[in-house]
Amino acid sequence: MDEFDVDAVLQQALDRLALLAEVTTALGSTLDADAGLRRVCRIMVPQLADWCAVDLLEGDDQPRRVCVTHRDPHLLPPGLLEGCLPALTDDTPGPLARVLRGAGPLLINNPSSPGRQAQGGAGWYVVPALEASSMVLAPLRARRRVMGAITLARTGGERPYAEDDLALVEDLAHRVALHADNARLHTEVQATAEHLQRALLPDLPHVGHLELAARYTPARSEMAEVGGDWYDSFTLPTGDTTLIIGDVTGHDVRAAVTMSQIRNMLRGIACDRQEPPNIILRRLDLAQHTLLTTTATCIYAIVRGPEGGPWELNYSNAGHLPALLVTHEGDTRYLDDSHDLLLGVDPHHPRGQATVDLPAHSTLLLYTDGLIERRGESLDAGLTRLRQHAAALAREPLPVLCDELLAGLLAERYPDDVALLALRLPPARR
Repeated sequence: MDEFDVDAVLQQALDRLALLAEVTTALGSTLDADAGLRRVCRIMVPQLADWCAVDLLEGDDQPRRVCVTHRDPHLLPPGLLEGCLPALTDDTPGPLARVLRGAGPLLINNPSSPGRQAQGGAGWYVVPALEASSMVLAPLRARRRVMGAITLARTGGERPYAEDDLALVEDLAHRVALHADNARLHTEVQATAEHLQRALLPDLPHVGHLELAARYTPARSEMAEVGGDWYDSFTLPTGDTTLIIGDVTGHDVRAAVTMSQIRNMLRGIACDRQEPPNIILRRLDLAQHTLLTTTATCIYAIVRGPEGGPWELNYSNAGHLPALLVTHEGDTRYLDDSHDLLLGVDPHHPRGQATVDLPAHSTLLLYTDGLIERRGESLDAGLTRLRQHAAALAREPLPVLCDELLAGLLAERYPDDVALLALRLPPARR
């Protein structure tokens, strides 16, 4: 081998190492399976192929074409050929079906009818209507099972794939499979965490003359976290209705468990003692300081009044964001007459309380900080934004108001859980 050949071989090896490094970096930058696979396709084209397709097996061997990328975006607009494929069976013909059943990697040069012939009948085509003079198909294997397949194709006069390309494609497929499997596991963990959080939240009581609605939304981040946000409402032995919102410090399973413990302690103390909100929170603070080692914010409020009104709200605030009162006409007011230390700081600190009249047909909103906080923005800006949105939705049905607040206020990837509790008073009697 002459010097020129040695240099060429070394350069080819360096190029392949650089390609593998670029793919690894792209996959490591996200836990979203589809996003990672699309990035890989964009790297493969044009560095290693004229077009590239990735398919994943979902459910009962139902393949889904996640992405197809072509060198010429005018020939294949993004998303055009993506979606579900026919179900995979034992007798499904074609190389792609063979690969999804575990064969490969397969090298196909000079197919008699590029694209369509190469993949057999029954709709099992790599990419219909796209030419391919040379293709490599490799299975995506992880945890001893096939998760999907990656297809690389060259067209026209491009150098056909050779046997020495199979090792590179197989290495790429292994990295892609690990990414897809990690993304799947991450999604499952997120779903479990969300299910746990929702299971810890209570059902709202049915109070004839009052309308209640609540929402819980987990953080949309790439960390599978549960949080300590909670809401609660129940009817006291006196017939009055409680409204509670709170947030335990932390974002992990311990925070969620602590939240559940604090909520249950508060329920027991409130039902047993039936005392003013500030006394109830002080008793809760003492119990928390004795039994738990964490801090939390909380609003404990009691709604009183006959079915036809008038109604009043007696509340105490332990370091939480103020509740928002919205009249039917759209006037807004933050209830900030009572605001004391967080729970878990000083159990002997005297706590205050406040009482406010609730106008007929008004709406009271209790929420956690994830609803209004945004990175790089002051808290006042978030409070103003909430007030404006709530005023515009004042006459909407309560479930619509809650849903629209979440849709309008939450950032695309908000970093915190959100709990929202809303109360709607009946209209005045004529």
